Amino acid sequence: MIDIVLYQPEIPGNTGNIIRLCANTGARLHLVRPLGFVLDDARLRRAGLDYHEWAELRVHDSWADLCQAMSGRRLFAFTTKASHSAFAESFRPDDVLVFGPETRGLPAEVLDGFAPAARLRLPMQPDSRSLNLSNSVAIMVYETWRQLGFPGAVMPPETSA
Repeated sequence: MIDIVLYQPEIPGNTGNIIRLCANTGARLHLVRPLGFVLDDARLRRAGLDYHEWAELRVHDSWADLCQAMSGRRLFAFTTKASHSAFAESFRPDDVLVFGPETRGLPAEVLDGFAPAARLRLPMQPDSRSLNLSNSVAIMVYETWRQLGFPGAVMPPETSA
């Protein structure tokens, strides 16, 4: 399955929701410091319920540390500043999806390291600013997982119309 990166996440509830998402989909979660909360924050635990033990989580001290750990893999930045649709990309099992902090998105110094084709945007209405971080991550985890054929998933039985 893919790896999800939250660069300097700020809101514990969002990260807790994403931990639960990762536990249920098999995606691996990476957090890049500094974090806007402590990992034992009650809001983080509440949002993630009891899924923390089922999610694979790694914390990186810096963006450079994360990049070293992901060396040789395709990284995609999700940003409202992109002109490429996230739904036009064909994802692979070893891809890495990178999301920025809730209040400001990925900074220019991080975005500059991504080729324009690796900067992806979710479609929105013209006057919309952005989606909630945990919603954006959920959309992309399920789209990637769908493209990969839902490996490891328990699928509901097919029904006839």
